Amino acid sequence: MTAANPPRIVFLCVANSARSQMAEGLARQILGNAAEVSSAGSEPSRVHPHAIEALAEIGIDISWHESTCVDEIDPEKIDLVVTLCAEEACPVLPGRVRRLHWPIDDPAPPANDETLGADELRKRFREARDQIRTRIEILKGLLSLPEGPASEEFHASIRVRDLPASVRFYAWLLDTWPKEWTHRYATFVRPDLKVNFVLVVHDGLELHHDTLYHLGIAVADRDAVIAAYHRALAFDGATIEKPPRTTWRGTPLHELWLEDPDGNLIEIYARLTDEERAEKPADEAPLFLVPGTE
Repeated sequence: MTAANPPRIVFLCVANSARSQMAEGLARQILGNAAEVSSAGSEPSRVHPHAIEALAEIGIDISWHESTCVDEIDPEKIDLVVTLCAEEACPVLPGRVRRLHWPIDDPAPPANDETLGADELRKRFREARDQIRTRIEILKGLLSLPEGPASEEFHASIRVRDLPASVRFYAWLLDTWPKEWTHRYATFVRPDLKVNFVLVVHDGLELHHDTLYHLGIAVADRDAVIAAYHRALAFDGATIEKPPRTTWRGTPLHELWLEDPDGNLIEIYARLTDEERAEKPADEAPLFLVPGTE
């Protein structure tokens, strides 16, 4: 979808009274012009006063909303359906549309249940509101997601204190022997899962957030690593830790290192061809792949 043709999203629950109404109000504020938003229910009733109050607390007015029947929604005019029912049977909107299910407990008690006081009701509506808000904030980032690297494999490595014991455990867990092992590492490969998993000795390091592991994805070749670098420069959610380069020590790779929003390191790599391995310099100095990044 483009800014000129934003996705059309409908939020559904049974009564279109609480969860879907709050979702509609939250989405209008959070997504803005990035989406066209509506809500509906299979048994529409009224907008719950506590739903209005819960959103008013964060500056959103849904007092003008009205409950709508799902039968009034034209599925041909919808791109994404989000159902929010937890234990109830959710409304169904037919058609070939993308669907998400966010099971949120109904904050409104049954009509004949008078055991909940006003404070408890407010608490339940606030909890539902906040759960929905975070999910919509995640959705906002996904709606504007640019094309990423064409990954061919997921790589993860962790440091371990006892290599033989850890190899035995992960061989059992992954249901396969390691592809290879030395006195310093063991590599597990599961082509069916596109997983490359490595155990590395800890080298006396204290194992914590910064030393325990790293993650990575494999791409096709040198050019794909360089392309990933340019994609990362244009993407507002990635930080370049190390620019693309060819390294020879250890496992020869073309590699690019990124940081995720929490500072975790992500390696984007491509294995060298035999011809590229033959070009290894005598001093094994890394070769930077993009001019000006040395």
